Amino acid sequence: MTVAPLRTSYLGTSGVQVTELAFGGAAIGNLFTEVSDDAASAAVAAAWAGGIRAFDTAPHYGLGLSERRLGAALRGYPRDEYVISTKVGRLLEPMPAASGPDQEGFAVPAGMRRVWDFSADGVRRSLADSLARLGLDRIDIALIHDPDDHEEQAFREAYPALEDLRAQGCLGAIGAGMNQNEMLTRFVTDTDVDVVLAAGHFTLLDQTAGQALLPAAAARGVSVLAGGVFNSGLLAAPEPNALYDYRAAPAALITRAARLEAICGQFGVPLRAAAARFPMRHPAVGSVLIGARSAAEITDAIALWQAELPPALWDALADGGTR
Repeated sequence: MTVAPLRTSYLGTSGVQVTELAFGGAAIGNLFTEVSDDAASAAVAAAWAGGIRAFDTAPHYGLGLSERRLGAALRGYPRDEYVISTKVGRLLEPMPAASGPDQEGFAVPAGMRRVWDFSADGVRRSLADSLARLGLDRIDIALIHDPDDHEEQAFREAYPALEDLRAQGCLGAIGAGMNQNEMLTRFVTDTDVDVVLAAGHFTLLDQTAGQALLPAAAARGVSVLAGGVFNSGLLAAPEPNALYDYRAAPAALITRAARLEAICGQFGVPLRAAAARFPMRHPAVGSVLIGARSAAEITDAIALWQAELPPALWDALADGGTR
């Protein structure tokens, strides 16, 4: 096995530089499963040791838990050597009375509630709150998060607010992050974003982002961060109880993923290695986000990322169902 250091790329013309492999912070916000503080800290330390210098989080992830843990774990590392991405669109407000666990997939108490707010004031408040949770004096990348049902306010108010903050030097790069392609394509074509985060739609199982979004990004010089490359786990382990995009995976997709796993096996390559590396085959993609809840998971991801994959593998996977 040959290994190489992680390469870096710039996000559009922003001057913000990210490693081709980035740390996704949803898992350390207790996505689906509780993670201890020590395990979260160890995962971030292992990412750093492996050369990762780009870290993504959001207020949504664990009702602020991901931001608090990420900020604490990175404290002590040189601030100019890493970039932090967080998101706007959901303000966190105290609940009058906590009632059981969070209802949006995170194993945390429901002590806060998410309030959708894509107003200019909401953007500024969200970033100020994120800075406080992270314990930092600046955020490098700010993304408008999941404005699916708030499209016009996101374009009319949230985006101009981020554009102003970028012009003032308060932010290095701005963009949007979503689980759909259409609105992200509009951000690319109708605004001056530096980057978009496309989650779950440029993977070995779903390449719909390649139809319009990625060509538009390439034409406009907008960088794409690829998230959800395992489609919630199905492309890491195609098992009967696997999830696909946060829900139980349909049987047909499990069969398809198993077929892709068998093809990878013929080349001696784990499916998750091919799944992680696939998005980087498109020139518009600058970085792939990998979520990890332990040091072992991120160390494994880095090792697989650095493994040399035979070119014939990609043709075999395409013939096996990716095109």
